[in-house]
Amino acid sequence: MSSYARCPEWLKLKPLDSTILTKMRKLTQGLKLHTICESARCPNRTECFAQGTATFMILGDICTRNCTFCAVKHGKPEAPDPEEPEHIVSAVKKLGLRYVVITSVCRDDLPDGGAVQFAQAIRALHRHNSGIGVEVLIPDFRGSLSALEKVIAAQPTVLNHNVETVPRLYAEVRPQAKYHRSLELLKRAKSLDRGLLTKSGLMLGLGERENEVIEVMEDLREVGCDSITLGQYLRPSLKHHGVVRYVTPDEFAQYEAIARKMGFLGVASGPLVRSSFNATALFNEVRLCGSTNHSI
Repeated sequence: MSSYARCPEWLKLKPLDSTILTKMRKLTQGLKLHTICESARCPNRTECFAQGTATFMILGDICTRNCTFCAVKHGKPEAPDPEEPEHIVSAVKKLGLRYVVITSVCRDDLPDGGAVQFAQAIRALHRHNSGIGVEVLIPDFRGSLSALEKVIAAQPTVLNHNVETVPRLYAEVRPQAKYHRSLELLKRAKSLDRGLLTKSGLMLGLGERENEVIEVMEDLREVGCDSITLGQYLRPSLKHHGVVRYVTPDEFAQYEAIARKMGFLGVASGPLVRSSFNATALFNEVRLCGSTNHSI
């Protein structure tokens, strides 16, 4: 693995606004909540926090897996907080959100992988506001169909599960995950609820080849995936997987054109695109295509 010493001009960002970060931290810490924005060191977090949005991360902030690209802490997590779903509702009320994104760490230590906590959070939000949009970015639950059924029964607006990279790099980048297991999850989600919108995403710059990216997009369309996100991988620290290449904005534009030609209803492709960044806008793009009966 290699890593370029300098980021290109298109990836140079303004310094994070400490005032905005502190304000959001006070809200989440006061409610014993975590955000993937902070835990994964997302480069867009100041922009999102300034808009009063965040991606809530349930089931704690310690992951049972050890993906080489991810900044989230790993180790032995604590038991799930039973009050977490209601804490999310409190945060949503304070922020005035009408579209909420919830993700989690992987919890392979739990029998259902944390599926019940996802379902309870979705239902708590629906009780708060029956018209709210709830997007869930879920782990693979180790392939458990019953876990997936629990989440879908709670009726999320969008079910997102990222394949993250191309199959060839899984052993190196996602050693505890399986590419075809992730595809099967997305396929099963559609079979359980044909009206459910599904979404997935990839990081580029890990060493993948163009033809491999296109093959993954084809695989995702084959299982009925509606939306896709593609963004540049940025190395969280020297302990993580190196950046093999910086993908140019023109290349991201080409991938977007290919994805739209394949039939993806929602496409976000660019250096700073992240799976949950501007999730509301991507959902509205899909909704304008007339593919869903959901409304927010």
